[in-house]
Amino acid sequence: MQLSDLQVKIFADGADLNGILRLAQNPLVQGFTTNPSLMRKAGVTDYTRFAHQVLEAITDRPISFEVFSDELDEMEAQARKLKGWGENVYVKIPVTNSRGESTAPLIRKLTGEGVKLNITALLTPDHVRTISAALKGGAPSVVSVFAGRIADTGVDPLPIMQESLDILKETPTAELLWASCREVFNIFQADTMGCHIITVTHDILGSLGVVGKDLTTYSIELIKVFYNDAQASGFKVE
Repeated sequence: MQLSDLQVKIFADGADLNGILRLAQNPLVQGFTTNPSLMRKAGVTDYTRFAHQVLEAITDRPISFEVFSDELDEMEAQARKLKGWGENVYVKIPVTNSRGESTAPLIRKLTGEGVKLNITALLTPDHVRTISAALKGGAPSVVSVFAGRIADTGVDPLPIMQESLDILKETPTAELLWASCREVFNIFQADTMGCHIITVTHDILGSLGVVGKDLTTYSIELIKVFYNDAQASGFKVE
């Protein structure tokens, strides 16, 4: 399969402004996601300024910005402000706060008022059931299940992602997002199973150039790299 055959939507995941603006020129990228950790890693210190810089440049694709309060009432206030930044903004809200308190009541309220949401940090089918019920009948939304994080624990994420898809059939306004992509192959896994969206980091997006490459040719190219590096280093076996 080639990249042009993919049905899954690729969203770029990151907070490097120059990288976002560069990827905005890539027709494969159909949306963008950020989070506070990615912003911190990228050196963002002014959340609002950064968001407005992105939104000034990208007006035709969805962009997710996350609330960062741990209190539900403050999450609600932040969500309303984020919504006001642009029609293409999806407000990211975690499935619970850091104390494990469900955000489902807030999600139900906001989606019912037309706020587009991206519910984040889901890891279990129970999470998906709770959020699916809260989103039912509401605005367009995204449900982000962290397949890569699930795999990090030694658990196969595919059955959980399939069950999540089945659960979300009851909520047609919600799309399933494969989050925490770890390698290019995850894009094809997400596509094969019918996942709606996958978030891909900027570095993995930079690796898409080898998709479809003949493996024998690729092997020779790799060997040349090893050989040239050894020569450039002046290595000897003595």
